[in-house]
Amino acid sequence: MIVHWTGHDIATWDAAHSAASAALQQDWAYGSSLMMLGVPVLRARIYQDQEPVAQAQFIMRKWGGFASIALCTRGPVWFKQLSPIEEARVYAALKKSLPLSGIRFMAVTPEKPEGQVHGLKPIRRIMSGMSTVMLDLTPPIDQLRAQLDGRWRNRLVAGESSEMTIHRVGTNVGQYRWLMDAEIQQRKDKKLEGLPVEFFDHYVHSRKQPSLNILTVRADLGRERIAAMMFLIHGTAATYEVGWTSEKGREIHAHNLILWKSIEELKSRGIRMLDLGGVNTTRSAGIARFKIGTGGKVLTLAGSYI
Repeated sequence: MIVHWTGHDIATWDAAHSAASAALQQDWAYGSSLMMLGVPVLRARIYQDQEPVAQAQFIMRKWGGFASIALCTRGPVWFKQLSPIEEARVYAALKKSLPLSGIRFMAVTPEKPEGQVHGLKPIRRIMSGMSTVMLDLTPPIDQLRAQLDGRWRNRLVAGESSEMTIHRVGTNVGQYRWLMDAEIQQRKDKKLEGLPVEFFDHYVHSRKQPSLNILTVRADLGRERIAAMMFLIHGTAATYEVGWTSEKGREIHAHNLILWKSIEELKSRGIRMLDLGGVNTTRSAGIARFKIGTGGKVLTLAGSYI
């Protein structure tokens, strides 16, 4: 296995990422947006017999002032299926060639379901895997609606028959800043964490057409904003990143209507996979039920390995 840490271009990277409908954390724009915030990023492409077989994006962090750790989250992106032995050779080549000085570590959270065989050693697992809900958008829209949980669909119908109006929010910072302010407040109130708010501004303008990078949908009741959702688009996939609702929006099921309209819009753009984000059935059972109610599949990842 040969690893190239330099010489990459966005077009080639994006093409491979898009073909795999890969995770947001492996998107070129995700890395470049973090770099704008001062976060070091490394990108690697791995070759076997002169043929590219995978690519991986790493976020760099200092550890205790004397060591560095390279984090590959929900990667690498595989170009073809490799055996666990071949995957292990990829990880070994990445670790051996990691272009960092001093004490260095590599941690990988592979995009592999829990229980699936892969090239990382079980004894090297340092963290259990998170769970998310993945919604396949490739079936016909009628089929997607039919697979909704019955109660979820009933709330959608109630929202459709309400006086709510749905609007697509523009990509200028001033047009969605209010949602970012609401996100900051709810993070404080609920003790939540997430990407830095400044990240979204960089991501929106990471490519020439901002409308291809982001989708923000808002629900109004009269002149009052009552709910909104923001999705980051990466190749042929999208990830739900920000959601907010008022008490009134919650009462009339605004998020059901917003999410369904967003599904229709994303599907019309050729998006094949929607990552609805993490679920925790113990701490946030209501949110988990909402996401699972779309008919999406719960994906529990294999965990993090060093």
